[in-house]
Amino acid sequence: MISRRFGMVCRMRPEKRTEYLALHGAVWPGVEKTITQCGIRNFTIFVIDDVLFGYYEYVGDDYDADQRKMAADPVTQEWWSRTAPCQTPFTDDADVPNWQILDEAWHLD
Repeated sequence: MISRRFGMVCRMRPEKRTEYLALHGAVWPGVEKTITQCGIRNFTIFVIDDVLFGYYEYVGDDYDADQRKMAADPVTQEWWSRTAPCQTPFTDDADVPNWQILDEAWHLD
């Protein structure tokens, strides 16, 4: 069993702030179930101004396979279709549509 930590960051579109926060105030049970089934634990999203910071831990044997499983889930796809338009990458030169994965610089248990 592999255990990994992930930090990620993106920006919230100001005109979509209320919508994004409302969605995350009542995350769909099917989305939470899929996240858990795909080995994601301790998932937290923080917000300050238009910046979103996400943190989660992965516990499993094949992160890439679990990510593909999550991406194939119809409920998760519908969720992403609602949340993705609320987000933009943190940096202007990003090669991803929203969340940018951070490099871990330090950790203390």
